[in-house]
Amino acid sequence: MFLWAWKSLLSQRGSLIGGALGIAGSFILVMFFSAVFMGEAGQIVAYPNNVRPDVWVMQKGVGNMHMAMSFVWDWKADVIEAMPEVKQVTPILYQATVVNMGEWESFAFIVGLLPKGGERAGPWKMAAGRKIKNPGEAVIPDVLSSITKTAIGGSIAIAGKSFKVVGLSAGTFSSANPIIFVPFADLEDLMSSTGTYSYLLVDSNEGVNAEALAEKIRLQVSKVNALPHEEFVRNDYQMAIQMGGEIIFMMTVICSFLAALIVGFTAYSLVMRKRRELAIVKALGTRNLPVLYGVVLQSVILTMAGFLIAAAFAFFVIPHVPSLVPQLSLVVTAGSIVRIGLVAIVVAALGAIIPAYMVLRLDPANAFNV
Repeated sequence: MFLWAWKSLLSQRGSLIGGALGIAGSFILVMFFSAVFMGEAGQIVAYPNNVRPDVWVMQKGVGNMHMAMSFVWDWKADVIEAMPEVKQVTPILYQATVVNMGEWESFAFIVGLLPKGGERAGPWKMAAGRKIKNPGEAVIPDVLSSITKTAIGGSIAIAGKSFKVVGLSAGTFSSANPIIFVPFADLEDLMSSTGTYSYLLVDSNEGVNAEALAEKIRLQVSKVNALPHEEFVRNDYQMAIQMGGEIIFMMTVICSFLAALIVGFTAYSLVMRKRRELAIVKALGTRNLPVLYGVVLQSVILTMAGFLIAAAFAFFVIPHVPSLVPQLSLVVTAGSIVRIGLVAIVVAALGAIIPAYMVLRLDPANAFNV
């Protein structure tokens, strides 16, 4: 029956190719949106992932950066810096707010940098221009500059205050949270946060355990939370994942249902075209089970063909899309492809239900009148 299933598919190449491409299209949609989601989630944690202090210190009750607010009194930074395990403390201000660039308006993450902390906590890679040195200056993502046509020398507005663009940073853009750097004093005025910081980037001396240092800070400094870098980034990433997980799940369900319909329709068409052959096989004494295996095998082959086409597209085409559409951040992972592969198995099983039912109901007497 394996040979029958394979020859039956090859004899209907149009149905095989059309069905496989339709299934591949459904899986490609899921893989593409998953890649967008994973890319955006990765960019959401781009700032903490690149500045990488040993310990993050923030307001008690706060455990991440994305969509969070934190206020820490400035004197607490001095207390932490005086600890023998600490090499240096770099404070930053942080606010998520709306930014205007001409007719373009979007949500952005604003990082306020102190003069001596600009190198440590500022942009890790410049695409053009320079870093901020004076009041009223800003560094914006290079992709954002391209989208909004705001070049070096242009201006942006943050909460009604105008800033001059002096540099373009690389690796700091996502459609959810482009990162913009401004002077600490300017953001302090906008936030009315005199005497406070948002986060403290704590670098420890060589050989100091980050978890032990974080625990010591929590115990000795009141009303702050301190987390090792890896835990802080993990919290931020989980927050980003939660925000889009339901959307990806619904996309997977809808596209998988569409793929199952295509499999079912294609396999049903093949069975209907070959029902006389199947009736003859049953009339010769072949039991239902081997015939049923052949029909299910057709669904599996069809589904796997579509999945392999989609996987090839995901690995070899999707990673190159950002070169054409730079505002997209796409990440294709082996884990996401494997998950779609498991979904493909379910799709194959669902798609085989109707043709399998038709085979079981097929009367061997039809061999003489079909």
